[in-house]
Order: sequence, then C-alpha cells, then structure tokens
Amino acid sequence: MARIVRFHQLGGPEVLRIEDVAIAPPARGEVQIRIKALGLNRAEALMRSGTYIERPALPSGLGLEAAGLVETIGEGVGDFAPGDAVSIVPPISMARWPAYAELATFPAELVVKHPPALAFKEAAAVWMQYLTAYGALIDIAQLGRGEFVVITAASSSVGLAAIQIANGIGAIPIAVTRTSAKAQALRDAGAAHVIASAEEDLQSRLEQVAGPDGVRVVLDPVGGPIFVPLTAAMAHGGILIEYGGLSPEPTPFPLFTVLSKSLILRGYRVHEIVQDPARLAAAKAFILDGLADGALKPIIARTFPFEEIVEAHRYLESNAQFGKIVVTV
Repeated sequence: MARIVRFHQLGGPEVLRIEDVAIAPPARGEVQIRIKALGLNRAEALMRSGTYIERPALPSGLGLEAAGLVETIGEGVGDFAPGDAVSIVPPISMARWPAYAELATFPAELVVKHPPALAFKEAAAVWMQYLTAYGALIDIAQLGRGEFVVITAASSSVGLAAIQIANGIGAIPIAVTRTSAKAQALRDAGAAHVIASAEEDLQSRLEQVAGPDGVRVVLDPVGGPIFVPLTAAMAHGGILIEYGGLSPEPTPFPLFTVLSKSLILRGYRVHEIVQDPARLAAAKAFILDGLADGALKPIIARTFPFEEIVEAHRYLESNAQFGKIVVTV
C-alpha cells in the first residue's frame, strides 16, 4: 500500500484526497519510483477541474512531474537500478501515469538520471518547464543569438525557464507580466526588459524596445486580447507560439496583421517533444548540459508537504507564485 492523491469528482482543490492504494509492480519497460518531490503544473489544476485536454475516468490520479529513487524495475529495463536518483519527463497521460504518490510507475523512456548536485525538489521542477520552453524556442522557433523574444506570463515556471534558455544562447528576453509587482524579480531572473501589460501600452513598449524591425519570436500561454498588440509588434515572418489558454476572454484572430506580415501563429504542446524520440533526446541533452553548467537553474516559489496538497493547489491557482511550486513527499 502507498499513499496517492486522487479525486472522485471534478472541482476545486478541495476535491483532492490522499488515499491508501495497493500499487501494482512495474510492467515490462516500466520503472517504479519512490517519490521524494513533486512539481506542480497548471495542467493539473485544469484536469482536476475538468477543463484540461485530457478527461479522466473517475476516480483519477494526477500529476506530471516527480523526482525520487528507483524502487523496482520492470522486465526489459536495463538502464536503471534500485537506488538511482531520477526525475520524470511529463507523460502523455497523467491519468495513466499519475505522479502525485509515494510510489509511482512510469515508462522507462520518461525516466532520467538527473545530475547528482540537483536536490530532489529542484529535480522535480525541471522537465515540464524546460522541455516546454526548449521545444518552443529552440526546436520550433530556432531562436538565435542577438534576437529578441517576447515571453508572456513571464513569472511562471515556463516563463522563467524561457528567460534562462534565451540568455543561455545569447538571445534577448522581453518579459511580459500583468503588473509591475514582479518586475524587479524578473530582472533579477535575467529578463533584459520587463513590460507590465496592465500598466503600459504593450504594443508601444515592444516597438520601443525592439525597434522598427519588430520581434520575430513570441512565446505565449495566455491568448485572449493580448494577441492584438503582440502581433502588431511582431516582425515580418515572425512566429507566435501559443502553448496555453489562460485568458478567460475570447482570442481574436488579427487577420490583416497576420496577412500583411506573413505571421505564423503556432499551437504547441510539450507532448510534441515527448512523443518524438529524436527530439526528446536532443532536448534532454540540451537541458542536462544547461543544468550542469549552471545556465539553467530551477526557481522554486514555495514548497509544501504532501499532506498539504489541497493548500498547494490553492496557492497554484492564486497566481501569487514566482517560479515552481514543489510538494515534498
């Protein structure tokens, strides 16, 4: 038996329950892990509330990121041994492979031996944020040295990861946040420029920063009305990569701006990288190198104990965090 987090109905954080459940041994090609820390993601709150792309059968587990020690390996797994310190690449289905547990099982190809210098709480905060940012900026947009990149929701874990990746390759990150409350923290985290979209004219400020040529690459998880000023400030042939839909307002399609500038508006999910072995291998190498040389370092907003998973989800939905929320097990 092991404690896991499940929900029996859709709803707010209060539907989460810690339950004792019998855990099956790992199947062929799987690795079972004694979890030490969990990384929380917005996707988990969406799934819990019934608004995620995955609709689980109830009761359902939850969770996309974890770090811990290998407990048992399934048949056919040769790269791991009990006691190895590992972290988890987000699975395609968190209902099938939920991470919120004392003991959890994952496909071996999604298990990574993380750098020894990385604490478990940091290791649990690596893969979702850095894979998402890498896939968008490096794999798809091919962001280059000296280029501006606009990063909205910049104080999120993915936003901060994107700032670090941009700086690591010599690009120039422009952080967009709603108010100026987190502006100094974003500068301290590496943002070359910070724009408070609720306090400043976003288009004018972007044009002021980037100049007449505009910005080629935009990374956005928000959608909604912000599409209009973002696209207006983009360069001819630019690409806006949309990886979320946080805005409760409709997202306009700026038709004539897109036509006149030949813009690419590109939907993106981290699963693109996870499901492609070659792209995932390249991403792992890039991220592990960045962690090893210090260019990439997870920023932890706050840590909660496993018993306070409901409170951790409430904090996740408060939007008060700067970086990743971690739960220790």
